Amino acid sequence: MNSYRFIIASSMDKIFSNQAPEPAETLPEAFLCETVSFQVAYYLDCSGDELSEDVLYFSVRADGNCETSIRKVCLMPGNLVCSGAHDEDYLSTQAGLYPDLLDNYLPEEGVHGIHKQWRSIWVDLTPSGNCSPGICPVTVEARNRNGSFIWSAKTELNVIGARLPEMHFIHTEMLHADCLADYYRTEPFSPRHWKLLENYIQYAVKHGINMAFTPLFTPPLDTAVGGERTTVQLIGVKKTGDVYSFDFTKLDKWVEMCLRCGIRYFEMAPLFTQWGAYYAPKIIADTDTGTKKIFGWDTPAGGKSYRAFLDAFLPQLRSRLVSLGILQSCRFHVSDEPGKEHMESYKAARQCMARHLPDSFLFDACSDYALFREGAVSHPIVSNNHLEPFLDAGVPDLWTYYCCVQGVDVSNRFFAMPSYRNRIIGVQAYLYRLQGFLHWGYNFYNTRYSKKHIDPYAITDCGESFPAGDAFLVYPGDDDMPRGSIRLSVLAQAMNDLRAMQFLESLTSYRYVSELINRQAGMLITFKQYPRSKEFLTRLRCCINSEIYRHLQKI
Repeated sequence: MNSYRFIIASSMDKIFSNQAPEPAETLPEAFLCETVSFQVAYYLDCSGDELSEDVLYFSVRADGNCETSIRKVCLMPGNLVCSGAHDEDYLSTQAGLYPDLLDNYLPEEGVHGIHKQWRSIWVDLTPSGNCSPGICPVTVEARNRNGSFIWSAKTELNVIGARLPEMHFIHTEMLHADCLADYYRTEPFSPRHWKLLENYIQYAVKHGINMAFTPLFTPPLDTAVGGERTTVQLIGVKKTGDVYSFDFTKLDKWVEMCLRCGIRYFEMAPLFTQWGAYYAPKIIADTDTGTKKIFGWDTPAGGKSYRAFLDAFLPQLRSRLVSLGILQSCRFHVSDEPGKEHMESYKAARQCMARHLPDSFLFDACSDYALFREGAVSHPIVSNNHLEPFLDAGVPDLWTYYCCVQGVDVSNRFFAMPSYRNRIIGVQAYLYRLQGFLHWGYNFYNTRYSKKHIDPYAITDCGESFPAGDAFLVYPGDDDMPRGSIRLSVLAQAMNDLRAMQFLESLTSYRYVSELINRQAGMLITFKQYPRSKEFLTRLRCCINSEIYRHLQKI
Protein backbone atom coordinates (compact mmCIF):
# COMPACT_ATOMS: atom_id res chain seq x y z
CA MET A 1 0.00 0.00 0.00
CA ASN A 2 1.00 3.65 -0.39
CA SER A 3 2.30 5.37 2.72
CA TYR A 4 3.15 9.02 3.24
CA ARG A 5 5.29 11.14 5.50
CA PHE A 6 4.41 14.79 6.12
CA ILE A 7 6.48 17.63 7.60
CA ILE A 8 5.50 21.26 8.21
CA ALA A 9 8.57 23.21 7.10
CA SER A 10 9.78 26.79 7.00
CA SER A 11 9.25 29.05 3.99
CA MET A 12 13.02 29.53 4.04
CA ASP A 13 13.61 25.88 3.20
CA LYS A 14 14.24 24.77 -0.36
CA ILE A 15 12.94 21.22 -0.39
CA PHE A 16 14.76 18.94 -2.80
CA SER A 17 13.43 15.57 -3.88
CA ASN A 18 16.11 13.57 -2.08
CA GLN A 19 16.28 15.29 1.31
CA ALA A 20 13.77 15.60 4.13
CA PRO A 21 13.45 19.14 5.54
CA GLU A 22 13.66 20.01 9.19
CA PRO A 23 10.28 20.47 10.90
CA ALA A 24 9.44 24.12 11.55
CA GLU A 25 9.31 24.86 15.26
CA THR A 26 6.48 27.38 14.99
CA LEU A 27 4.63 29.36 12.36
CA PRO A 28 5.82 32.92 11.77
CA GLU A 29 3.82 35.70 13.42
CA ALA A 30 1.81 38.10 11.28
CA PHE A 31 0.61 41.66 11.51
CA LEU A 32 -2.79 42.48 10.07
CA CYS A 33 -2.71 42.24 6.25
CA GLU A 34 0.81 40.78 6.29
CA THR A 35 1.29 37.55 4.36
CA VAL A 36 3.37 34.87 6.07
CA SER A 37 4.13 31.44 4.66
CA PHE A 38 5.08 27.89 5.48
CA GLN A 39 5.44 24.66 3.52
CA VAL A 40 4.05 21.18 3.86
CA ALA A 41 6.53 18.60 2.61
CA TYR A 42 5.30 15.13 1.68
CA TYR A 43 7.04 11.88 0.79
CA LEU A 44 5.46 8.86 -0.89
CA ASP A 45 6.56 5.26 -0.35
CA CYS A 46 4.85 2.81 -2.68
CA SER A 47 4.95 -0.92 -2.12
CA GLY A 48 3.62 -4.03 -3.79
CA ASP A 49 1.62 -3.48 -6.96
CA GLU A 50 0.63 0.10 -6.12
CA LEU A 51 1.21 2.87 -8.60
CA SER A 52 4.58 4.60 -8.39
CA GLU A 53 2.74 7.89 -8.00
CA ASP A 54 -0.40 9.03 -6.24
CA VAL A 55 -2.56 12.13 -5.91
CA LEU A 56 -2.94 14.17 -2.73
CA TYR A 57 -5.63 16.72 -2.01
CA PHE A 58 -4.68 19.39 0.54
CA SER A 59 -6.83 21.87 2.40
CA VAL A 60 -5.94 24.62 4.88
CA ARG A 61 -8.34 26.30 7.31
CA ALA A 62 -7.62 29.23 9.58
CA ASP A 63 -10.12 30.44 12.17
CA GLY A 64 -11.23 34.04 12.12
CA ASN A 65 -10.75 36.43 9.24
CA CYS A 66 -7.53 34.99 7.92
CA GLU A 67 -7.17 34.28 4.20
CA THR A 68 -5.40 31.10 3.13
CA SER A 69 -3.96 29.97 -0.19
CA ILE A 70 -2.06 26.94 -1.43
CA ARG A 71 0.43 26.76 -4.29
CA LYS A 72 2.46 23.89 -5.67
CA VAL A 73 6.24 24.09 -5.32
CA CYS A 74 7.70 22.91 -8.62
CA LEU A 75 11.22 21.78 -9.38
CA MET A 76 12.79 23.85 -12.16
CA PRO A 77 15.85 23.11 -14.29
CA GLY A 78 19.08 24.91 -13.50
CA ASN A 79 21.94 24.27 -15.89
CA LEU A 80 24.18 27.16 -14.84
CA VAL A 81 23.62 27.75 -11.12
CA CYS A 82 26.70 29.73 -10.11
CA SER A 83 29.48 31.64 -11.82
CA GLY A 84 33.16 30.82 -11.61
CA ALA A 85 33.48 33.12 -8.61
CA HIS A 86 31.39 31.64 -5.81
CA ASP A 87 31.71 30.78 -2.15
CA GLU A 88 30.70 27.74 -0.10
CA ASP A 89 27.29 29.07 0.94
CA TYR A 90 25.33 27.38 -1.86
CA LEU A 91 22.90 24.50 -1.63
CA SER A 92 24.65 23.01 -4.64
CA THR A 93 26.93 24.13 -7.45
CA GLN A 94 25.77 21.38 -9.79
CA ALA A 95 23.21 21.44 -12.55
CA GLY A 96 19.93 19.91 -11.51
CA LEU A 97 16.33 20.48 -10.51
CA TYR A 98 15.74 23.24 -7.96
CA PRO A 99 12.52 24.11 -6.09
CA ASP A 100 11.38 27.53 -7.28
CA LEU A 101 8.12 27.93 -9.21
CA LEU A 102 5.01 28.45 -7.10
CA ASP A 103 2.27 27.27 -9.42
CA ASN A 104 -1.47 27.36 -8.99
CA TYR A 105 -2.96 24.63 -6.79
CA LEU A 106 -6.27 23.37 -8.14
CA PRO A 107 -8.22 21.56 -5.39
CA GLU A 108 -9.90 19.23 -7.88
CA GLU A 109 -6.53 18.18 -9.36
CA GLY A 110 -4.48 17.98 -6.18
CA VAL A 111 -0.74 17.33 -6.33
CA HIS A 112 1.25 14.25 -7.25
CA GLY A 113 3.20 12.22 -4.79
CA ILE A 114 6.15 10.50 -6.45
CA HIS A 115 7.70 7.33 -5.12
CA LYS A 116 10.72 7.92 -2.88
CA GLN A 117 10.73 11.69 -3.50
CA TRP A 118 10.01 14.73 -1.36
CA ARG A 119 7.71 17.38 -2.74
CA SER A 120 5.97 20.32 -1.06
CA ILE A 121 3.12 22.78 -1.17
CA TRP A 122 3.41 26.45 -0.21
CA VAL A 123 0.82 27.89 2.17
CA ASP A 124 0.18 31.63 2.54
CA LEU A 125 -1.73 33.05 5.52
CA THR A 126 -2.93 36.66 5.48
CA PRO A 127 -4.90 38.02 8.46
CA SER A 128 -7.43 40.54 7.19
CA GLY A 129 -7.66 44.06 8.55
CA ASN A 130 -10.45 43.05 10.92
CA CYS A 131 -8.93 39.76 12.04
CA SER A 132 -9.03 39.32 15.81
CA PRO A 133 -5.54 39.60 17.34
CA GLY A 134 -4.13 36.68 19.25
CA ILE A 135 -3.85 33.00 18.48
CA CYS A 136 -5.44 31.91 15.18
CA PRO A 137 -5.77 28.09 14.96
CA VAL A 138 -4.69 26.66 11.59
CA THR A 139 -5.55 23.16 10.37
CA VAL A 140 -3.86 21.45 7.43
CA GLU A 141 -5.32 18.24 6.04
CA ALA A 142 -4.54 15.82 3.23
CA ARG A 143 -6.73 13.15 1.69
CA ASN A 144 -6.06 10.54 -0.95
CA ARG A 145 -7.70 9.94 -4.32
CA ASN A 146 -10.48 7.98 -2.61
CA GLY A 147 -11.38 10.96 -0.48
CA SER A 148 -10.10 9.45 2.75
CA PHE A 149 -8.20 11.73 5.11
CA ILE A 150 -4.68 10.41 5.63
CA TRP A 151 -3.05 13.24 7.55
CA SER A 152 -4.02 16.24 9.63
CA ALA A 153 -2.01 18.75 11.61
CA LYS A 154 -3.04 21.62 13.84
CA THR A 155 -0.83 24.60 14.40
CA GLU A 156 -1.22 28.25 15.41
CA LEU A 157 -0.63 31.65 13.88
CA ASN A 158 -0.09 34.53 16.30
CA VAL A 159 -1.81 37.62 14.88
CA ILE A 160 -0.55 41.00 16.09
CA GLY A 161 -3.35 43.56 16.23
CA ALA A 162 -1.62 46.29 14.27
CA ARG A 163 -0.58 46.97 10.68
CA LEU A 164 2.91 47.44 9.39
CA PRO A 165 3.36 50.99 8.08
CA GLU A 166 3.98 51.67 4.42
CA MET A 167 7.60 50.94 3.56
CA HIS A 168 9.95 53.94 3.60
CA PHE A 169 12.20 52.39 1.03
CA ILE A 170 12.12 52.17 -2.76
CA HIS A 171 12.16 48.72 -4.32
CA THR A 172 12.28 48.28 -8.08
CA GLU A 173 12.46 45.10 -10.12
CA MET A 174 12.64 45.98 -13.81
CA LEU A 175 9.49 44.97 -15.67
CA HIS A 176 10.34 44.16 -19.30
CA ALA A 177 7.24 45.12 -21.26
CA ASP A 178 8.68 43.69 -24.47
CA CYS A 179 9.18 40.25 -22.90
CA LEU A 180 5.47 40.05 -22.08
CA ALA A 181 4.54 40.99 -25.64
CA ASP A 182 7.03 38.46 -27.01
CA TYR A 183 6.10 35.55 -24.77
CA TYR A 184 2.36 36.00 -25.13
CA ARG A 185 2.65 36.85 -28.84
CA THR A 186 0.59 39.99 -28.59
CA GLU A 187 1.06 43.44 -30.08
CA PRO A 188 2.77 45.90 -27.73
CA PHE A 189 0.20 48.14 -26.07
CA SER A 190 -2.71 46.24 -27.52
CA PRO A 191 -5.64 45.76 -25.11
CA ARG A 192 -4.29 42.35 -24.11
CA HIS A 193 -0.79 43.73 -23.55
CA TRP A 194 -2.12 46.49 -21.31
CA LYS A 195 -3.97 43.88 -19.26
CA LEU A 196 -0.83 41.76 -19.00
CA LEU A 197 1.13 44.77 -17.80
CA GLU A 198 -1.49 45.54 -15.18
CA ASN A 199 -1.54 41.93 -13.95
CA TYR A 200 2.23 41.81 -13.59
CA ILE A 201 2.44 45.22 -11.90
CA GLN A 202 -0.31 44.33 -9.42
CA TYR A 203 1.56 41.15 -8.56
CA ALA A 204 4.78 43.11 -8.07
CA VAL A 205 3.10 45.56 -5.69
CA LYS A 206 1.60 42.66 -3.74
CA HIS A 207 5.15 41.44 -3.15
CA GLY A 208 6.71 44.65 -1.88
CA ILE A 209 7.77 46.33 -5.15
CA ASN A 210 6.75 49.99 -5.23
CA MET A 211 8.58 51.45 -8.25
CA ALA A 212 7.71 50.81 -11.91
CA PHE A 213 10.29 50.62 -14.68
CA THR A 214 8.81 52.90 -17.35
CA PRO A 215 9.74 52.49 -21.05
CA LEU A 216 9.55 56.04 -22.35
CA PHE A 217 11.40 54.53 -25.32
CA THR A 218 12.48 50.92 -25.87
CA PRO A 219 14.99 50.39 -23.05
CA PRO A 220 18.56 50.09 -24.44
CA LEU A 221 19.39 47.32 -21.96
CA ASP A 222 20.80 43.82 -22.41
CA THR A 223 20.91 44.34 -26.16
CA ALA A 224 23.76 43.35 -28.47
CA VAL A 225 25.40 46.25 -30.26
CA GLY A 226 23.50 46.61 -33.51
CA GLY A 227 20.67 44.41 -32.25
CA GLU A 228 17.11 45.34 -31.34
CA ARG A 229 14.47 44.36 -28.85
CA THR A 230 10.76 44.48 -29.60
CA THR A 231 9.64 48.11 -29.68
CA VAL A 232 7.83 49.21 -26.52
CA GLN A 233 7.65 53.00 -26.63
CA LEU A 234 5.22 54.95 -24.50
CA ILE A 235 6.00 58.31 -26.08
CA GLY A 236 4.53 59.10 -29.46
CA VAL A 237 6.98 61.11 -31.57
CA LYS A 238 6.27 63.17 -34.69
CA LYS A 239 9.07 64.75 -36.67
CA THR A 240 8.17 67.44 -39.18
CA GLY A 241 11.34 68.73 -40.75
CA ASP A 242 13.52 69.52 -37.77
CA VAL A 243 10.60 70.09 -35.41
CA TYR A 244 9.45 67.47 -32.88
CA SER A 245 6.08 67.06 -31.24
CA PHE A 246 5.14 64.46 -28.62
CA ASP A 247 2.07 62.44 -27.74
CA PHE A 248 1.89 61.45 -24.07
CA THR A 249 -1.35 59.47 -24.27
CA LYS A 250 0.26 56.09 -23.55
CA LEU A 251 2.40 57.55 -20.77
CA ASP A 252 -0.72 59.01 -19.15
CA LYS A 253 -2.39 55.61 -19.32
CA TRP A 254 0.72 53.92 -17.90
CA VAL A 255 0.91 56.30 -14.95
CA GLU A 256 -2.79 55.97 -14.18
CA MET A 257 -2.53 52.17 -14.29
CA CYS A 258 0.55 52.07 -12.05
CA LEU A 259 -0.96 54.39 -9.46
CA ARG A 260 -4.16 52.35 -9.46
CA CYS A 261 -2.10 49.22 -8.80
CA GLY A 262 -0.31 50.84 -5.84
CA ILE A 263 2.96 51.99 -7.43
CA ARG A 264 4.51 54.96 -5.62
CA TYR A 265 7.60 55.70 -7.72
CA PHE A 266 8.60 55.67 -11.38
CA GLU A 267 11.94 54.58 -12.82
CA MET A 268 12.46 56.02 -16.29
CA ALA A 269 14.35 53.82 -18.75
CA PRO A 270 17.81 55.04 -19.84
CA LEU A 271 18.04 57.64 -22.57
CA PHE A 272 21.50 56.41 -23.62
CA THR A 273 22.81 52.93 -24.39
CA GLN A 274 24.25 50.62 -21.74
CA TRP A 275 27.96 50.31 -20.92
CA GLY A 276 29.21 53.67 -22.05
CA ALA A 277 26.39 56.02 -23.11
CA TYR A 278 27.81 56.01 -26.61
CA TYR A 279 24.59 55.84 -28.62
CA ALA A 280 20.92 56.79 -28.59
CA PRO A 281 18.20 54.24 -27.83
CA LYS A 282 15.87 53.05 -30.55
CA ILE A 283 13.23 55.74 -31.14
CA ILE A 284 10.39 55.38 -33.63
CA ALA A 285 8.68 58.48 -35.06
CA ASP A 286 6.09 59.54 -37.60
CA THR A 287 7.95 61.53 -40.23
CA ASP A 288 7.26 63.21 -43.57
CA THR A 289 8.20 59.91 -45.23
CA GLY A 290 6.33 57.55 -42.94
CA THR A 291 6.84 55.83 -39.58
CA LYS A 292 10.45 54.80 -39.08
CA LYS A 293 13.35 54.56 -36.68
CA ILE A 294 15.00 57.97 -36.34
CA PHE A 295 17.59 57.09 -33.67
CA GLY A 296 19.47 53.94 -32.68
CA TRP A 297 22.89 52.33 -32.86
CA ASP A 298 23.87 54.56 -35.77
CA THR A 299 23.19 57.71 -33.71
CA PRO A 300 26.17 59.00 -31.68
CA ALA A 301 25.00 60.07 -28.25
CA GLY A 302 27.01 63.27 -28.51
CA GLY A 303 25.73 64.18 -31.96
CA LYS A 304 23.75 67.34 -32.61
CA SER A 305 20.65 65.50 -33.84
CA TYR A 306 20.06 63.51 -30.67
CA ARG A 307 20.94 66.40 -28.39
CA ALA A 308 18.43 68.56 -30.26
CA PHE A 309 15.83 65.84 -29.77
CA LEU A 310 16.45 65.70 -26.01
CA ASP A 311 16.36 69.48 -25.77
CA ALA A 312 12.90 69.35 -27.32
CA PHE A 313 11.64 66.30 -25.45
CA LEU A 314 12.82 66.65 -21.85
CA PRO A 315 11.17 70.02 -21.05
CA GLN A 316 7.84 68.69 -22.36
CA LEU A 317 8.27 65.44 -20.45
CA ARG A 318 8.99 67.30 -17.25
CA SER A 319 5.94 69.49 -17.74
CA ARG A 320 3.80 66.41 -18.30
CA LEU A 321 5.09 64.68 -15.18
CA VAL A 322 4.32 67.81 -13.18
CA SER A 323 0.76 67.85 -14.51
CA LEU A 324 0.41 64.16 -13.62
CA GLY A 325 1.59 64.96 -10.10
CA ILE A 326 4.46 62.47 -10.11
CA LEU A 327 7.63 64.41 -10.95
CA GLN A 328 8.95 64.20 -7.39
CA SER A 329 8.38 60.44 -7.48
CA CYS A 330 10.42 59.91 -10.64
CA ARG A 331 14.03 58.87 -11.10
CA PHE A 332 15.79 58.89 -14.45
CA HIS A 333 18.49 56.62 -15.81
CA VAL A 334 21.20 58.03 -18.03
CA SER A 335 23.10 54.86 -18.98
CA ASP A 336 23.34 51.57 -17.13
CA GLU A 337 26.58 50.41 -15.50
CA PRO A 338 29.16 52.94 -16.69
CA GLY A 339 32.77 52.09 -15.97
CA LYS A 340 35.86 54.21 -15.48
CA GLU A 341 36.64 53.96 -19.20
CA HIS A 342 33.23 55.54 -19.95
CA MET A 343 33.67 58.56 -17.71
CA GLU A 344 33.78 61.30 -20.33
CA SER A 345 30.93 59.98 -22.48
CA TYR A 346 28.79 59.34 -19.41
CA LYS A 347 29.44 62.78 -17.92
CA ALA A 348 28.47 64.43 -21.21
CA ALA A 349 25.25 62.41 -21.38
CA ARG A 350 24.34 63.21 -17.78
CA GLN A 351 24.97 66.92 -18.29
CA CYS A 352 22.68 66.87 -21.30
CA MET A 353 19.85 65.47 -19.18
CA ALA A 354 20.65 67.60 -16.14
CA ARG A 355 20.01 70.76 -18.17
CA HIS A 356 16.32 69.90 -18.07
CA LEU A 357 15.94 67.66 -15.02
CA PRO A 358 17.01 68.18 -11.42
CA ASP A 359 20.33 66.44 -10.93
CA SER A 360 18.94 64.77 -7.82
CA PHE A 361 16.59 62.76 -10.05
CA LEU A 362 19.39 61.10 -12.06
CA PHE A 363 20.68 57.74 -10.89
CA ASP A 364 22.43 54.70 -12.34
CA ALA A 365 23.97 51.38 -11.41
CA CYS A 366 27.62 52.25 -10.81
CA SER A 367 30.03 50.55 -8.43
CA ASP A 368 33.30 52.39 -9.14
CA TYR A 369 33.79 54.96 -6.39
CA ALA A 370 36.07 56.99 -8.66
CA LEU A 371 33.14 57.85 -10.92
CA PHE A 372 31.23 59.26 -7.96
CA ARG A 373 34.25 61.02 -6.49
CA GLU A 374 34.96 62.77 -9.77
CA GLY A 375 31.34 63.82 -10.25
CA ALA A 376 30.41 61.59 -13.16
CA VAL A 377 27.56 59.77 -11.37
CA SER A 378 25.56 61.96 -9.03
CA HIS A 379 23.45 59.24 -7.37
CA PRO A 380 25.05 55.81 -7.67
CA ILE A 381 23.24 52.51 -7.24
CA VAL A 382 26.10 50.39 -5.94
CA SER A 383 26.43 46.62 -6.17
CA ASN A 384 26.31 45.11 -2.70
CA ASN A 385 29.85 43.74 -2.96
CA HIS A 386 31.31 47.22 -3.59
CA LEU A 387 29.47 49.31 -1.00
CA GLU A 388 32.25 49.80 1.54
CA PRO A 389 33.98 52.91 0.11
CA PHE A 390 30.61 54.59 -0.47
CA LEU A 391 29.51 53.82 3.08
CA ASP A 392 32.83 54.95 4.53
CA ALA A 393 32.49 58.24 2.68
CA GLY A 394 28.97 58.78 3.98
CA VAL A 395 27.43 59.04 0.50
CA PRO A 396 23.83 60.20 1.06
CA ASP A 397 20.69 58.54 -0.30
CA LEU A 398 22.58 55.39 -1.20
CA TRP A 399 20.97 52.54 -3.15
CA THR A 400 22.23 49.03 -3.80
CA TYR A 401 21.71 46.26 -6.32
CA TYR A 402 22.96 42.79 -7.14
CA CYS A 403 22.87 40.71 -10.31
CA CYS A 404 24.67 37.84 -11.99
CA VAL A 405 28.18 38.47 -10.66
CA GLN A 406 27.40 39.05 -6.98
CA GLY A 407 27.96 35.44 -6.01
CA VAL A 408 30.59 35.65 -3.27
CA ASP A 409 29.71 36.47 0.37
CA VAL A 410 26.87 38.92 -0.32
CA SER A 411 23.12 38.54 -0.52
CA ASN A 412 21.56 37.29 -3.75
CA ARG A 413 18.72 35.06 -4.92
CA PHE A 414 20.05 32.44 -7.30
CA PHE A 415 18.25 29.08 -7.39
CA ALA A 416 21.21 27.43 -5.70
CA MET A 417 21.45 29.84 -2.77
CA PRO A 418 19.72 29.22 0.55
CA SER A 419 16.72 31.48 1.13
CA TYR A 420 18.25 33.21 4.16
CA ARG A 421 20.80 34.66 1.73
CA ASN A 422 17.91 36.23 -0.16
CA ARG A 423 16.02 37.48 2.90
CA ILE A 424 18.97 39.08 4.73
CA ILE A 425 18.88 42.08 2.36
CA GLY A 426 16.02 43.60 4.36
CA VAL A 427 18.09 43.63 7.55
CA GLN A 428 21.13 45.02 5.75
CA ALA A 429 19.13 47.75 4.03
CA TYR A 430 17.76 48.83 7.39
CA LEU A 431 21.07 48.81 9.25
CA TYR A 432 22.86 50.87 6.61
CA ARG A 433 20.01 53.31 6.00
CA LEU A 434 19.79 52.52 2.30
CA GLN A 435 17.18 54.39 0.31
CA GLY A 436 16.44 51.79 -2.32
CA PHE A 437 17.14 48.47 -3.98
CA LEU A 438 17.22 47.79 -7.72
CA HIS A 439 17.31 44.58 -9.71
CA TRP A 440 17.22 44.22 -13.47
CA GLY A 441 15.22 40.99 -13.73
CA TYR A 442 11.55 40.86 -12.80
CA ASN A 443 10.63 39.05 -16.03
CA PHE A 444 13.52 38.96 -18.52
CA TYR A 445 12.69 36.12 -20.91
CA ASN A 446 15.54 36.49 -23.40
CA THR A 447 19.02 35.09 -23.78
CA ARG A 448 21.99 37.30 -22.98
CA TYR A 449 22.05 40.43 -25.17
CA SER A 450 18.46 39.59 -26.19
CA LYS A 451 19.59 37.58 -29.19
CA LYS A 452 16.76 35.06 -28.74
CA HIS A 453 13.53 34.70 -26.80
CA ILE A 454 13.34 31.84 -24.30
CA ASP A 455 10.78 29.67 -22.57
CA PRO A 456 11.49 30.45 -18.88
CA TYR A 457 10.03 27.11 -17.85
CA ALA A 458 12.81 25.36 -19.76
CA ILE A 459 15.66 27.90 -19.64
CA THR A 460 16.28 29.67 -16.33
CA ASP A 461 19.81 30.96 -16.94
CA CYS A 462 19.46 33.13 -20.08
CA GLY A 463 20.89 30.36 -22.20
CA GLU A 464 23.68 29.33 -19.80
CA SER A 465 24.81 32.94 -19.40
CA PHE A 466 23.69 33.98 -15.90
CA PRO A 467 23.11 31.87 -12.78
CA ALA A 468 19.61 30.40 -12.74
CA GLY A 469 17.26 32.75 -10.93
CA ASP A 470 19.02 35.98 -11.86
CA ALA A 471 16.88 37.02 -14.82
CA PHE A 472 13.33 36.70 -13.52
CA LEU A 473 11.24 36.40 -10.37
CA VAL A 474 7.94 35.47 -12.02
CA TYR A 475 6.93 32.91 -14.63
CA PRO A 476 4.34 33.66 -17.34
CA GLY A 477 1.09 31.83 -16.69
CA ASP A 478 -1.14 30.58 -19.50
CA ASP A 479 -4.05 32.60 -18.08
CA ASP A 480 -2.19 35.91 -18.59
CA MET A 481 -1.37 36.01 -14.89
CA PRO A 482 2.14 35.70 -13.45
CA ARG A 483 3.23 32.70 -11.45
CA GLY A 484 5.34 33.41 -8.39
CA SER A 485 8.53 31.88 -7.10
CA ILE A 486 10.03 30.97 -3.77
CA ARG A 487 12.56 33.72 -4.39
CA LEU A 488 9.94 36.44 -4.85
CA SER A 489 7.97 35.37 -1.78
CA VAL A 490 11.12 35.35 0.36
CA LEU A 491 12.13 38.74 -1.01
CA ALA A 492 8.70 40.05 -0.02
CA GLN A 493 9.39 38.72 3.49
CA ALA A 494 12.64 40.72 3.48
CA MET A 495 10.69 43.88 2.67
CA ASN A 496 8.25 43.13 5.49
CA ASP A 497 11.19 42.63 7.85
CA LEU A 498 12.37 46.09 6.85
CA ARG A 499 8.92 47.56 7.47
CA ALA A 500 8.82 45.94 10.92
CA MET A 501 12.22 47.43 11.81
CA GLN A 502 11.08 50.84 10.63
CA PHE A 503 7.92 50.43 12.73
CA LEU A 504 9.94 49.63 15.84
CA GLU A 505 12.24 52.57 15.16
CA SER A 506 9.19 54.88 15.08
CA LEU A 507 8.42 53.66 18.61
CA THR A 508 12.03 53.77 19.86
CA SER A 509 15.09 54.90 17.89
CA TYR A 510 17.45 53.72 15.17
CA ARG A 511 20.12 53.02 17.76
CA TYR A 512 17.72 50.90 19.79
CA VAL A 513 16.77 48.76 16.79
CA SER A 514 20.26 48.42 15.32
CA GLU A 515 21.70 47.33 18.68
CA LEU A 516 18.91 44.80 19.06
CA ILE A 517 19.65 43.35 15.60
CA ASN A 518 23.38 43.02 16.13
CA ARG A 519 22.82 41.60 19.62
CA GLN A 520 20.55 38.92 18.20
CA ALA A 521 23.13 38.21 15.49
CA GLY A 522 26.01 38.04 17.95
CA MET A 523 28.08 40.04 15.49
CA LEU A 524 28.24 43.30 13.58
CA ILE A 525 26.28 42.63 10.42
CA THR A 526 27.80 43.92 7.17
CA PHE A 527 26.96 43.16 3.57
CA LYS A 528 29.49 40.33 3.54
CA GLN A 529 29.24 39.10 7.11
CA TYR A 530 25.93 37.99 8.59
CA PRO A 531 24.50 34.91 10.32
CA ARG A 532 24.18 32.11 7.80
CA SER A 533 20.98 30.54 9.07
CA LYS A 534 17.22 30.76 8.69
CA GLU A 535 16.95 30.47 12.49
CA PHE A 536 18.55 33.88 12.95
CA LEU A 537 16.00 35.61 10.73
CA THR A 538 13.09 33.77 12.34
CA ARG A 539 14.34 34.61 15.82
CA LEU A 540 15.09 38.22 14.92
CA ARG A 541 11.68 38.84 13.40
CA CYS A 542 9.99 37.34 16.46
CA CYS A 543 12.05 39.63 18.68
CA ILE A 544 11.22 42.72 16.58
CA ASN A 545 7.53 41.82 16.69
CA SER A 546 7.60 41.34 20.45
CA GLU A 547 9.28 44.70 20.95
CA ILE A 548 6.71 46.42 18.75
CA TYR A 549 3.87 44.81 20.70
CA ARG A 550 5.47 45.75 24.03
CA HIS A 551 5.92 49.39 23.07
CA LEU A 552 2.43 49.64 21.59
CA GLN A 553 1.01 48.58 24.96
CA LYS A 554 2.61 51.68 26.49
CA ILE A 555 0.82 54.06 24.15
